[in-house]
Amino acid sequence: MVKKVALLTAGGFAPCLSSAVGGLIERYTQLAPEVEIIAYRYGYQGLLQGDSLVVTDAVREHAGRLHAFGGSPVGNSRVKLTNAADCVKRGLVAEGVDPLQAAADRLTEDGIDVLHTIGGDDTNTTAADLAAFLAEHDYDLTVVGLPKTIDNDVIPIRQSLGAWTAAEQGARFAENVIAEHNSGSRMLIVHEVMGRSCGWLTAATAQAYREWLDTRAWLPEIGLDRDAWEVHGVYLPEAELDLDTEAERLRTVMDTVGSVNLFVSEGAGLSTIVADLERSGQEVARDPFGHVKIDKVNPGQWFAGQFAELLGAEKVLVQKSGYFSRSAAANDADLELIRSMTDLAVDCAMRGEPGVIGHDEERGDELRAIEFERIKGGKPFDITTPWFGELLSGIGQPPAQPAPPADH
Repeated sequence: MVKKVALLTAGGFAPCLSSAVGGLIERYTQLAPEVEIIAYRYGYQGLLQGDSLVVTDAVREHAGRLHAFGGSPVGNSRVKLTNAADCVKRGLVAEGVDPLQAAADRLTEDGIDVLHTIGGDDTNTTAADLAAFLAEHDYDLTVVGLPKTIDNDVIPIRQSLGAWTAAEQGARFAENVIAEHNSGSRMLIVHEVMGRSCGWLTAATAQAYREWLDTRAWLPEIGLDRDAWEVHGVYLPEAELDLDTEAERLRTVMDTVGSVNLFVSEGAGLSTIVADLERSGQEVARDPFGHVKIDKVNPGQWFAGQFAELLGAEKVLVQKSGYFSRSAAANDADLELIRSMTDLAVDCAMRGEPGVIGHDEERGDELRAIEFERIKGGKPFDITTPWFGELLSGIGQPPAQPAPPADH
């Protein structure tokens, strides 16, 4: 019988966290108002430190307000429970203490029957580690995760929470950034979009931006020309880039239109950039999960540097939409998806069924609690998907070719 529930949000932000928290609280209030709910602050950090908020009657009554906001009301952090050295370094556990044991002990001490984790592949693989530890040591607790990642890269989940909103917001960001195209002659604009190993968000953002272009009325006689506002190149981690061939194509655009606008995934060319830095003797910063800290590498700036001279650009502007997009409130499509997933998450929790909620691509897209051991990150975007081919065709970019393996 479920008497007390805990929830946490972790990893980077996405436009779903606040709403997912609200949705879980609303569903528990609807089905089982007697169940106590707490929220660990700053994700697994709060779990290890015993730092939590109590969901009061006032919060239950007004939980719907959370759907109107982005960010996370309870805070996030990046903590890997199997990385003991990092947990010790950050003061989250004492030397010699297993963070998984500490987390399990805290959940037991707090009397938690169900833990809801809301996060991406790192959050939910950490949840999988915790769930396995709990089961192995006979802790009676159910873990139910929700998939949050703006680049839509969780295997085998069809659609992650917040990704649609992030694409919509990235397009909105681009509207103002690309308005800069004639703030100087021969302008190169690089719009860097989040997506470490998956280009879905970059492609979807470019698509959403072009849909906005379709709604505008143009006046080329005075210089308000769609060609200058157009997307001229889209570069993803999954697609090979022939720099010289692309530069030749884009040089023609620059000569004709007077500016070039590129949408670049932050993971595009990342292995090349990192290899260049390491060859030069520079240390590449990484997070507790071993991922390259992309903000320290600056892929957008690298692309700008590669293309600027080849295109004869006189002015270069690199802008990143990530923080603007990931902290937005969920749009209507995501709100509907969030509601369906939070409802099922509570239903599964009440019957003791663990897993990560999502439409299972390997089981006919059924919305279900997917087994933790099947959850993985790094799902690539399918560059052969028809809408992406149409996008490239519409901007005059050749069909995408698969990139070679990262270690080649």
